[in-house]
Amino acid sequence: MDLRLSSATATDAERSAVDALLGLPDTRWEGGDREDAADARIARTGAVQRARRTELLPVLHAVQKAIGWVSWGALNYVSLRLTVPPAEAYGVASFYAMLSTEPQAGRVIHVCDDVACRIAGAGAITDALRTQLGEHPSPSGACTFLDSPCLGLCERAPAVLVQRTGLDADLAIAPASPGHVPGLLAAGLSAPDYPEPVESIPQAAGPDRDKLRLLRRIGVVDPTSLAAYREAGGYAALDRAMDIGTQALRDEVTASKLMGRGGAAFPTGRKWSAVAEQSAQPHYLVCNADESEPGTFKDRVLMEGDPFALIEAMTIAAYATGCSYGYLYIRGEYPLATARLAAAIHQVREAGLLGGTDILGRGFCFDIELRRGAGAYICGEETALINSIEGFRGEPRNKPPFPVAVGLFAKPTVINNVETLLNVLDIVVDGGESYAAVGTPDSTGTKLFCLSGYVKMPGVYEVPFGATLRELLDLAGGITGSKRLQAIMLGGAAGTFVTEDALDTSLTFEGTREIGASLGSGVIFVLDDTVDLLDTLTRIAAFFRDESCGQCVPCRVGTVRQEEALVRLGRPSANGARGDDKALLADLAGVMSNASICGLGHTAATALSSALKAGLLDNAFQRADAVRTGAAGAKSATTSAEEER
Repeated sequence: MDLRLSSATATDAERSAVDALLGLPDTRWEGGDREDAADARIARTGAVQRARRTELLPVLHAVQKAIGWVSWGALNYVSLRLTVPPAEAYGVASFYAMLSTEPQAGRVIHVCDDVACRIAGAGAITDALRTQLGEHPSPSGACTFLDSPCLGLCERAPAVLVQRTGLDADLAIAPASPGHVPGLLAAGLSAPDYPEPVESIPQAAGPDRDKLRLLRRIGVVDPTSLAAYREAGGYAALDRAMDIGTQALRDEVTASKLMGRGGAAFPTGRKWSAVAEQSAQPHYLVCNADESEPGTFKDRVLMEGDPFALIEAMTIAAYATGCSYGYLYIRGEYPLATARLAAAIHQVREAGLLGGTDILGRGFCFDIELRRGAGAYICGEETALINSIEGFRGEPRNKPPFPVAVGLFAKPTVINNVETLLNVLDIVVDGGESYAAVGTPDSTGTKLFCLSGYVKMPGVYEVPFGATLRELLDLAGGITGSKRLQAIMLGGAAGTFVTEDALDTSLTFEGTREIGASLGSGVIFVLDDTVDLLDTLTRIAAFFRDESCGQCVPCRVGTVRQEEALVRLGRPSANGARGDDKALLADLAGVMSNASICGLGHTAATALSSALKAGLLDNAFQRADAVRTGAAGAKSATTSAEEER
């Protein structure tokens, strides 16, 4: 390929960061310094070189970590090493929120500004940072701060993520408060001064631990020890899976009626069978751990607290579907989960349970590669995730063809999320029919729910399908704040707002469907009547506007217009035109839902539409008007008093 490089050159540090991951270049065609005349006539081309493009995102991560940003010189060198056009490399680098194509400070503090942290005091942290650093800290300084979308720490909101540059660069994510700011900014900041990565013990892991399935090992079994996991029964499921064989294994999963837990609720057994029946080889397995839905943190808790279980479940899924290689795609903002999984994969591989050609003496070969995302909600969509792994922008593909037939590297691919895969362990050990006996006929097994907002004990709760919203709130200790419920965001930012009338709704796929809602990713975000719902809705609209990949017009334009309309509705001058903007919002919802390429556009207006339908937005308008009227009255009274004086 004839690469058109700019005149920018990589620094020694940038070259070292790239070479540390890719190895030294073999030829001058790849940026080597060799002077041998023969070397100039040797170059890898075709499929061999194109296959290296999948390393683009990891290489960009390496540059970002070492230097703090991705310069044009670094992009040129990366393009040369991987034979990727610089324009396309820039397109990937500029796509992700955690990668910067502009110089930035050596330490970047990302303050979560999303729905849960927003009502928990994130603004006070930002104000404290602004007081310490100024309104616009210099990118060449020691530290700066940025607003961030959800960091997946909603049960301990507000949260911050700290990025550091250099040889000791790492990430740290933790709950925070304005009082933490001096420590964050201390001169000569060293590793122990940063907020330590935190792990959460699920709130449901109390007196009812014997009823837990997915959460039963968390807080009890050492998540850093393979030996401890095996002592607790680990790898018994894989042994039995290989005893019964691939067809019987798929039959058990089908009999369990396990539905996908990522939000789409597709039958897992049907997906596995569709991949297994494909004649094209090889088959790939992808675990979607890019949990970026605001209000969602269940997968983070599972990966931090039970990483070996996920690896075992992936191995079983690979065996059932004939996959020899798997990718575990984890969101970039989960440093502790990433570290735990990397260590677990290493231990399992060393034990001969991964990576070899004879796992458990059954002649089965399977290995896993841990792949970090870089801050893109859209990569939770399965085809966008595939593009990201392949080294392209994380933009969804048109379907069909579906990934089960033409997926990763154009081969049959099975994609499941973390919670879905962990359910497989109990299905294999206990049998599909036994699993299906829990829950309801159409929603089998247990479900993880993420409770946050105004509840006494936020956290991850595991209950059998069929529990009600009221029962979940009781488990969490009830509503705090004013103790008066305004609304519940059910399913996440792409979900729906429900009111007190829905508290006795059965939390099943069919039960939520009856009230025009969905379980989504299991979010239950509680708002008392002191929360400014208009502000929350505007933040959700801003989230979708920012996270839209921009590939299709309905979503790219619709998300912007939706946010603009909400901003207008919150202004005093909008009082006479609210009807027009509400009609515009309804039209935008229809267009995005019907014409967008992927689920982001289809659901970008769902929460807002549900708030309009329930009358919640009108209540928010009345409250905003009352606040403005009160402020205006107070100002008028102050003016009159001053005039009298």
